[in-house]
Amino acid sequence: MKPMTDRSALLSSLEARLATRVRVVPPSGIRRFFEIAATMEDVISLGIGEPDFVSPPAAIEAAIASLRAGQTGYTANAGLMELREAIAEELARRYGVHYDPAREILVTVGVAEGIQLAMLALVEPGDEVLIPEPCFVSYGPTAVFAGGRVVYVPTSVENDFQVTAADLEPYITPRTKVLMIGYPNNPTGAVLRRRTMEEIGELVVKHDLFVISDEIYDRLIYGRAYEEGHVCVPSIPGLRERTVLLGGFSKDYAMTGWRIGYACAPEPILKAMYKLHQYIVMSAPTMGQVAALAALREAQDDVERMRRAYDERRRVIVDGLRAAGLPTFEPEGAFYCFPDVRPTGLSSEEFAQRLLQEERVAVVPGDAFGPSGAGYVRCSYATSLENIREAVRRIQRFVARVKEERRVET
Repeated sequence: MKPMTDRSALLSSLEARLATRVRVVPPSGIRRFFEIAATMEDVISLGIGEPDFVSPPAAIEAAIASLRAGQTGYTANAGLMELREAIAEELARRYGVHYDPAREILVTVGVAEGIQLAMLALVEPGDEVLIPEPCFVSYGPTAVFAGGRVVYVPTSVENDFQVTAADLEPYITPRTKVLMIGYPNNPTGAVLRRRTMEEIGELVVKHDLFVISDEIYDRLIYGRAYEEGHVCVPSIPGLRERTVLLGGFSKDYAMTGWRIGYACAPEPILKAMYKLHQYIVMSAPTMGQVAALAALREAQDDVERMRRAYDERRRVIVDGLRAAGLPTFEPEGAFYCFPDVRPTGLSSEEFAQRLLQEERVAVVPGDAFGPSGAGYVRCSYATSLENIREAVRRIQRFVARVKEERRVET
């Protein structure tokens, strides 16, 4: 037993010597349930935020052709110029925002790298970063890794999970430097209305802040949001010169494994991010960049086909959850819904655990995305209609059983 004791002590000693910025950040609240589900049979996963579609054929064929042609070396650190030009053209056409592809656009290893680069470029130790929540799980940790102090700003279903200028202003101090936002939102499916963003823009200018805007789901919008159009943050008056715009190909184009994102920002900010990028990753994967370029040029019909499919799934899952007795906010973007599970009397964690164990349906507890997510769970509808319909049947059966248990107990 002594060697085991010695090993345990050694491991504890090593852990204690790790950098504090890493030790204070908990593991992702999303992955835990997937790891449990992976050990079980007949599980329907509504947990993972990954399209179930295969990447567009044009992207796949372009990548294969590039490999066969021997295009296996590095690209320029900032990415293929053709790709940056195509990104610039797409943003100008869709949103009327203009970036110089040579000086203001950087191809990144997914949006994940872009968020971290932006935080490292903008945040000094001790600076405060405002983050509306519920939010994607990586926003806070990336700010912490940059030495920032995270200030979470709660949002609520009563305001459609939109953050407003009135919500933000009480949290602004002389140390506030960055506002990190992500709309369409993961996990709620909320979108920001233009007038709301204009009011936020006025607040940002008033307090001389920067904005990091994660718009990875910009094409996946539905209903009223689709009719009105996505609100691209740098298109708001006064924000173009204060914003790092982040986008990519993982969600809209079903290209998660290709790991291609992009960052757009004024030249001084982009240069700082570029410097970090050079030292951290050198350049994004070459075949992924070739595939992304082909996707921009040839896969717009594929994006619309997937968007329509998600919209149909959205209606089925929202209607089914409401029929189960779970109040469910109407998502207008991304591919998540965020039902309120409090009518069952269970916490988010209890609901997710029991649903997985008893009905083999995996969801993510809402408080994994921030305190405002307590009492909710995140359900992804990036899976087939067949899976969604079966998952809804199981959830309805589970909720009815839990409510009956409570009735008997009382």
